[in-house]
Amino acid sequence: MPPTLDTGNTAWMLTSTGLVLFMTIPGLALFYGGLVRTKNVLSVLMQCFSITAIVTLLWVAVGYSAVFTPGSPGLGAFIGGTEKAFLGGVSREALSGSVPESIFAMFQLTFAIITPALIIGAFAERMAFGAMLLLMALWSLVVYVPVAHWIWGGGWLQKMGALDFAGGIVVHVSAGVAGLVTCVYIGKRKGFPATPMPPHSLTLSVVGAGMLWVGWFGFNAGSALAANGQAGMAVTVTQISAATAAVVWTLIEWLRNGRPSTLGIITGAVAGLATITPASGYASPLGAIVIGAVAGAVCFYGATSLKRRFGYDDALDAFGVHGIGGLVGSVLTGVFAAKAAGGTEAIAIGRQVGVQVLACAATMVWSALATAVIIKVVDATVGIRVDEEKEMVGLDLSDHEERGYFY
Repeated sequence: MPPTLDTGNTAWMLTSTGLVLFMTIPGLALFYGGLVRTKNVLSVLMQCFSITAIVTLLWVAVGYSAVFTPGSPGLGAFIGGTEKAFLGGVSREALSGSVPESIFAMFQLTFAIITPALIIGAFAERMAFGAMLLLMALWSLVVYVPVAHWIWGGGWLQKMGALDFAGGIVVHVSAGVAGLVTCVYIGKRKGFPATPMPPHSLTLSVVGAGMLWVGWFGFNAGSALAANGQAGMAVTVTQISAATAAVVWTLIEWLRNGRPSTLGIITGAVAGLATITPASGYASPLGAIVIGAVAGAVCFYGATSLKRRFGYDDALDAFGVHGIGGLVGSVLTGVFAAKAAGGTEAIAIGRQVGVQVLACAATMVWSALATAVIIKVVDATVGIRVDEEKEMVGLDLSDHEERGYFY
């Protein structure tokens, strides 16, 4: 039977689209903005807003079509076609399942927006604005679009059975690896790690983290593409994982440092949200507790000990939280998705875990290599890092001649 419009599903997807956009502006903008120093807060907000605008145009022009159309017979496994460039054929009457295709396209756009926005946390306070725009535009087309097609658009990983309910691989693994490559290439902030660089406003960061937490319900439950039981369970496990990871992170920090911190609890919550994302459509409440606990412990290690050991300046822990969280959650999806599908035997779980590892590895390699090439191109054309004087003054003044706060 031909698809028919379901008004309940449509209402839910309209809501979810707004929630996921809310995660970037203002959620991620405030979360990241509060974590940088006062002289750079406006630059972070500007980066999030500008990414929202430029990725929207790229998505409408070519991104949506390249992800969600079959593509040519020879290349369709790796990239979609151009049949729906500039949303051609996405009319008022066109449906994607039981919702208007226009809503589906905009819902997917919000994922394409937040993914490159996550990367800016790795190189905060030291990349020129023009270089950031060019880097994010190219990265969206060269990395995000193909990976999304591989897993969500009928590409080769989806055909192999790779599972990523709401973006653990497509969003968090790809962005986390890109952030690591970028921060290593661009180098450390002047004075790091000898000079203390505490967040200028944890108040802003707590507000932003709260917005991310609420918005994540649209991120995960909206990926059911319907107002149904799977969406309801996705909301449930999202809440449980975030709470569990926040508690575990806080307890580890309390035992290790003698006191809990506000920064720790909000970072732990975001780690739990990122880690449950790929499994949110499959995990049970008990599974969410397991995933959240692992997220709190492993991401704490990634954002503290691992970073100090290798000495890279992942300023806002884009890799430590999103990269590692997405990787762990995507692998654990193989366990909980296999069980949800009735595959309780070890062989079923083992096979799905193997597919998940392959999907993560392919995404990590492609994101790392493509990001490195893009960075080289951007650096050779417009220069990627601000000079020492501009870095000392701060990007608010040096890039925008504005101040986020009165001094």
